[in-house]
This record gives sequence, structure tokens and C-alpha cells, in this order.
Amino acid sequence: MCLAVPLKIVEIDGVNAVGEIEGLRRKMRLDFIKEPKIGEYVVVHAGFAIERLSIEEARLNIAEWEALENALR
Repeated sequence: MCLAVPLKIVEIDGVNAVGEIEGLRRKMRLDFIKEPKIGEYVVVHAGFAIERLSIEEARLNIAEWEALENALR
């Protein structure tokens, strides 16, 4: 099973990029995001950014991931 995760774009090189969440960095592709910018949040699934997130949406999404992580401890 694959999950989509929110990441903040921290590096861009053409359609290749690096996203970060809580110090964890992941490579991703930006083929589906028009005019991506460093600092934007995106939802990443299977290595592809598939949707932009507003800062508010990203914060809510990250909080849900943290709650899940805490529940599994």
C-alpha cells in the first residue's frame, strides 16, 4: 500500500526536486505541478508531486500524520 504524504519543496532541478518534512528529505518529480516554487507544499505519491497544498492544508495534514505516529508508539 502506498500513501500520499505532504512535503515542502526545498530544491528544484527541472522536473526533479527534493521535498522535506520534519528533517526527512525525499526525492520527487514535479511533472504534474505547473510552475513549482521552493517553499510550496505538495502531496507526493509514488515519487510524484500530484497536488499543491496551501500552508493551512499542509499544517493540518502534517498534524494528522503526527497524531497517527504518536498513536502507533
